[in-house]
Amino acid sequence: MSSVEDNVLSAEGLGKRYRRGWALQDCTLRLPRGRVGALVGPNGAGKSTLMALATGLLEPTTGEIRVLGDVPGRRGTHPRLAFLAQDKPLYRRFTVEEMLRAGQALNERWDHAYARGLVEAAGVPMGARVSTLSGGQRTRVALAVALGRRPELIVLDEPLADLDPLAREEVMQALMEEVAETGMTVLLSSHVLADLEGICDHLLLLAGGRVRLAGDVEDLIASHRVMIGPRSGGEPPFPKSAVVEVRETVRQTTAVVRGVHTAPEGWAAHEPTLEELAMSYLRSSRGTPASSVLSAARDASEVAA
Repeated sequence: MSSVEDNVLSAEGLGKRYRRGWALQDCTLRLPRGRVGALVGPNGAGKSTLMALATGLLEPTTGEIRVLGDVPGRRGTHPRLAFLAQDKPLYRRFTVEEMLRAGQALNERWDHAYARGLVEAAGVPMGARVSTLSGGQRTRVALAVALGRRPELIVLDEPLADLDPLAREEVMQALMEEVAETGMTVLLSSHVLADLEGICDHLLLLAGGRVRLAGDVEDLIASHRVMIGPRSGGEPPFPKSAVVEVRETVRQTTAVVRGVHTAPEGWAAHEPTLEELAMSYLRSSRGTPASSVLSAARDASEVAA
């Protein structure tokens, strides 16, 4: 089990309540140092609230959250954390050079040569105004501003949402190169699970304001199987407690199960992809009481361990 020092982000019994109700409730999670974490969930799952709590923009209603060992918000955003919001807030009238100078003025741990090098490597003109840049170029500038802080943890809220497929690939490749070079930890929120496949090695899945599944992707995948067999019209031949989700077509049944590695006679089994695993828990959370799904997620983590 990871020690507190091994986790750059941790929460115990974390909850946040607004006037309309709970956005997060009873969330316990860990993001170990050096991981590229995927933060996954539908709209309203609590992802933005979790990121706001981590950056100190909000205070929890219940429980505790820690970033790099400290409680966020006591001294503003942690100096070793960088946050890139979905709208990529940049001063549109500034030139790229002026934007980097603003980053230098606002951040004590700023590395100007490093940030400038990231922009130049992307081929973005330093004298161009932010308002004239393409979506991909703005994202590269915003990422350079975030990375110029030389963070140990960077939190990214849908950074690829407004980019075309080629720009998405280029930006993600650039980010992963920096991760490999610096060893920083990443928490990446995205609705596009394909963007996360093969990149993220840790999963935090939220639905309905609760943690539904959490752990290293390799362990979670190894502890689950996708079983495909004939349509039965009844219960599939697996322990009910092991079944995450069952779907049926006219001719076949597909079940995602945990802790069962051998397929029954007439069935085939394969390891799920990250997308298959995440989608099965997200779909099951819509039709299953929260306590049951949360218990299933904890069971999955125990099997993975």
